Amino acid sequence: MTVQDIRAFNRFYTNVIGALDYSRHLYAPYTLTESRVLYELAHSPRTDAIDLRTELSLDAGYLSRILNKFEQDGMIERTASHADPRRRHVTLTTRGRETATLLAERANESVGALLATVPSPDRPRLSEAMRTVRELLSDGRPPRREDVVLREPGPGDLGWVVQRNAALYAAEYGFDADYEGLVARIVADYAEDHDPEYERVWIAELDGRPVGCVMCVRDDAPGSARLRLLLVEPDARGLGIGDRLVGALVDFARGVGYRDIVLWTNDILGAARRIYQRHGFVLTAEKEHRSFGQDLNGQDWRLDLKSTSE
Repeated sequence: MTVQDIRAFNRFYTNVIGALDYSRHLYAPYTLTESRVLYELAHSPRTDAIDLRTELSLDAGYLSRILNKFEQDGMIERTASHADPRRRHVTLTTRGRETATLLAERANESVGALLATVPSPDRPRLSEAMRTVRELLSDGRPPRREDVVLREPGPGDLGWVVQRNAALYAAEYGFDADYEGLVARIVADYAEDHDPEYERVWIAELDGRPVGCVMCVRDDAPGSARLRLLLVEPDARGLGIGDRLVGALVDFARGVGYRDIVLWTNDILGAARRIYQRHGFVLTAEKEHRSFGQDLNGQDWRLDLKSTSE
């Protein structure tokens, strides 16, 4: 392979996806780089400016001009970081989230139309080829946080949520088939009847495969959301995926007007509990119980959305 081979492929692919065709309005009125910054802000809601610069390998002055433009357009808010006042914390406003969602919908429609031209039997081969390119050009480096994408579930993803919850909890905590039955009912209820304005599932994807999930559904108490089925694959842990999933859920719940978020877990799930605590959840009750073939200590946690701000 030569330099010209790679350049020829780049020209081919940018033409296929229309990256150079402004008339397609994929990113209008923003540039491709500006749209990528919006994407990162939408999927990493607790981002500091220095994090953006590092993750996107952008010149500090260039990024500053982009953020200034976004601020003038009412797309972002910048505040001092709670952890370090010298750092600037960047969050999307309601207008910014709406714009990021619109750009994502345009991109999804464009890629969906492209994928529709590929026969179903050939799609796994295409996916594997793209994964191979990424692996070879990554120079053997381990996955990075920015390689993880949060997205809505596609066909088969809800089944994956059931299968992986059952398999992981059996392997790591000895849960029996009763737990799989519980997860299956939760997922089936969501699939058959959910309100997309107030309920949502997030899938974390790394290198084309799902590696995490979380679900936001209405609780029985009016005005309350319930967090369910937070999971991160063992080989993808350490990338902040659980924190991003919970952060996305909290931002969503706050944005649609929920009063609070509640969840039920067990005290053996130490890593998950630490994530909940970082996001401001407070333990409200706990009770020992016998479930899923194990003696457990169940815990109820709650996050008051009306008295907290990010």
